[in-house]
Amino acid sequence: MTTTPSTAPETVDVLIVGAGPTGLLLAGDLAAQGISVTLVERRPHRTNNMTRAFAVHARTLELLDSRGLADELIKTGIPLASLRFFGKLSLDLSRLHTRFPFVLITPQYEVEHLLERRARTAGVHFRYETELTSLHQSAAAQSVTAELREADGSRTTLTARYLVGTDGMRSPVRHALGLPFPGRSVIRSMVLADVRLADEPSDILTVSGEGDAFTFIAPFGDGWYRVMGWHRAHQAADSDPVDLDELREICRTALGTDFGMHEARWISRFHSDERQVPSYRTGRVFLAGDAAHVHSPAGGQGMNTGLQDAANLSWKLAAVLRGHTADPEALLDSYHAERHPVGARVLRTSGALVRLAMARTPLQRTVRTVTSKALATVRPASDKAIGMVSGISIAYRAPRGAHPLTAKRAPDLSLREGRLHQLLRDGTFVLVTPDGTAAPASPAPLVHAHWQGDRTTTLLVRPDGYIAWASDHPDPAALRAALDR
Repeated sequence: MTTTPSTAPETVDVLIVGAGPTGLLLAGDLAAQGISVTLVERRPHRTNNMTRAFAVHARTLELLDSRGLADELIKTGIPLASLRFFGKLSLDLSRLHTRFPFVLITPQYEVEHLLERRARTAGVHFRYETELTSLHQSAAAQSVTAELREADGSRTTLTARYLVGTDGMRSPVRHALGLPFPGRSVIRSMVLADVRLADEPSDILTVSGEGDAFTFIAPFGDGWYRVMGWHRAHQAADSDPVDLDELREICRTALGTDFGMHEARWISRFHSDERQVPSYRTGRVFLAGDAAHVHSPAGGQGMNTGLQDAANLSWKLAAVLRGHTADPEALLDSYHAERHPVGARVLRTSGALVRLAMARTPLQRTVRTVTSKALATVRPASDKAIGMVSGISIAYRAPRGAHPLTAKRAPDLSLREGRLHQLLRDGTFVLVTPDGTAAPASPAPLVHAHWQGDRTTTLLVRPDGYIAWASDHPDPAALRAALDR
């Protein structure tokens, strides 16, 4: 496969820095809408099996379904209908009201493979082994100029109308903007390895914290397993040596067995931070994914949150670039307004999980036991927990006086013209009305669909699957105003 064409445009609509899942989904969305996109990545083009991400949650699967990718991705992994933590806490995902009432256990590179293929098909221009060194915004020219360094050391300049940093927790884009990244390290000296096991674990996903250690084990599906382990008594620097004996001991402490762990193809040590940038937008530059927020791996929400950032931002950038909104600045500002609180919530929930796992004192362990029992037995608490972890319960702030459905996730409605997620695959708004309702003129492309039954509610669903406007009674003037916004 050719990864870097010989020539590249010097001016593009959107420059994306970072070819992880967040950047790939964003690039594919924009290119599918006819937006010119260049995606630069400092690494060479290769499959990266060093990823820590293994969980694709229900809300992310819904977003992939609305891009025609979910069913194919599911074939690469193992659906898991419940999550168990600490041997005591179990979350029953089968109760989720979605086409995907489970978490899919599959390596991140499977997600990246599908998203890269889609982006290439849509016409995204890839430039690997290319690093951003600086950027400059011009208010007069309404553009961003990026200086790039190629693999051979040569420097080039590329101008874009907008730039998005999806370039990870050490984000050069964030550094170029001079933005702080406040937070702290929450786990030090986490050991990470790919190994073979002589004895297969009884659970597909093994997560346990006992005493002074906790361990995570997930299968690749080809005989290799990703293992993460932490021990309170061994807090070494990331650069300190690490070997398989250390990881075996951690697993035996946390699980009572190391499953006959052997043949590590690689092993390393890392630390995990909780950080969030204060602003996701600075002029014509945006941050998404780990460039905007990082947190502990507990709950497997990192990659999922980044993909949902991308889905929120992509349709807004496309609408502005195609002239489909009356107030471009307000629409672009809404990206930060909607996604920053979500990132903060993920920091809190993943942080709470890792602190439960790291419980040390008798009081802390009692709190963990009580919390686990409550989440396992109290239905409202359990439903809230699975809604948060899966992303299904994520909603945005609605304007004052709006219909109760406004800014909430739209389920995959069964409509006369097909499933809602299928109708969203063109990247347009979907208007759902009762029979006999005419669709008004719209400044942007619109799919008009109808209820199968006798419901009278009118819904205007955004391209990212959230409800932009709703009414229980015919209101043509308010609908036209919503379409204009």
